Amino acid sequence: MKYVFFDIECACVYKSVAKICAFGYVVTDERFEVLAREDVLMNPKGKFHLTDRKGKEGLTLPYEYEDFKKYPVFRGEYAKIRALLEDKDAIVLGHATMNDVNYLNLETKRYKLPSFRFSFYDTQIFYMSAVGEYGRQFGLGAIAEELGVEFTPHRAVDDAYATMRVCRALCERENTDVSGLAERYGVRPGRIGGYKIEQGISKGQKQYLREREEEKIKRTKAHIEFFRFVNKYMNKRKKGGELDGKTFCFSRDIEDDVSVSVKLVSAIFASGGKYTSHPSECDVYIARERGGSRYDNALNQGADFIPLEKFAGALNG
Repeated sequence: MKYVFFDIECACVYKSVAKICAFGYVVTDERFEVLAREDVLMNPKGKFHLTDRKGKEGLTLPYEYEDFKKYPVFRGEYAKIRALLEDKDAIVLGHATMNDVNYLNLETKRYKLPSFRFSFYDTQIFYMSAVGEYGRQFGLGAIAEELGVEFTPHRAVDDAYATMRVCRALCERENTDVSGLAERYGVRPGRIGGYKIEQGISKGQKQYLREREEEKIKRTKAHIEFFRFVNKYMNKRKKGGELDGKTFCFSRDIEDDVSVSVKLVSAIFASGGKYTSHPSECDVYIARERGGSRYDNALNQGADFIPLEKFAGALNG
């Protein structure tokens, strides 16, 4: 059994276009001894428009862009890439692999080529499973630094080599191989076939996503309950009370904590105050602590900030 680690760089990526300019790969045996490595460069047939994950420009690749014109287009390297990734004796791996598999999918459609058909693992999923943290994406650079792996980012073959070393370090730390990691953490590989892509996932990640969705539903229900109360009673508030003429707004986490928010807004209505869900329209913003976009919107429009603890204490008094 062999391991094939790969990484892709694109001249530009849009919603339905990904013009590949570099396909880097490293082939190893099961002991992670390198059998082959190469940076396959291609003419992307388009201008370079590079952005980071947040869509900001400024990302640069460690290549001379003019040199890409000397190389074949993706169609010319398709057979070679397909042979590597569809090798029945190989396990295919990458980092944030869904992105690269999607780029391959878009290029096969662009050049009207048959769909790739292979399974793949993602070292990002292995790492998240190993550390038990699914709430954020771990970039290759961050994981490589944590595991003591050095590389040149955004050179496709170097990224593929770094992915291999990250995988090797994880296997050494866990005292197992790739199949052992997949079995230990219940990792199902991703798949591509017929131009359709199925994302890989681990047992822990699936549980995290399920709990996050349940929490989202819970917050939505609480949000609806709170605003039903506000809409029902705000026009029945006391006229001429101590808070008459003042409009309040809570942070989102307070709104969604109905056991707290309903009591607070009831006290506000009992003293003649109003409530708004728009922080830019309030006179007083209530939150557990400073910070956040709602906090900034409120204070930028001249609202006063009162910590929840202080406000609740004043109401009780």
